[in-house]
Amino acid sequence: MLASAELVAFVPVTDLGRARAFYEGLLGLPCVDEDRFACVLDCAGTTLRATLVEGYTPARHTVVGWAVADLAAAVSFLADRGVTMERFPGIDQDDRGIWTTPGGDAVVWFRDPDGNILSLTEPARR
Repeated sequence: MLASAELVAFVPVTDLGRARAFYEGLLGLPCVDEDRFACVLDCAGTTLRATLVEGYTPARHTVVGWAVADLAAAVSFLADRGVTMERFPGIDQDDRGIWTTPGGDAVVWFRDPDGNILSLTEPARR
């Protein structure tokens, strides 16, 4: 039943205006609706709800990620807008923060204004 249902992803935030400025203004995701509970964004046909959560503490793992065709270009796009790529101890990342997995995928991480860890992945060509 759920295999044919549309996925809705959620990211908890503490300030809807700040979240909208980041996800829409900086990342370029169109806002399709906003109310006092959430800012609803379109991610290439998938809904991302930036949902207001009072007293939220961010997780220590990735909560939302995107697959991209050109990771280097995406990293440059974000860096040009002031986004800093995260670095993690024990992970061999290059000077741009890109880690190549044993399977060949390339991954970077960055944070939203609430400290949520977001990722971009360029899948390996297999």
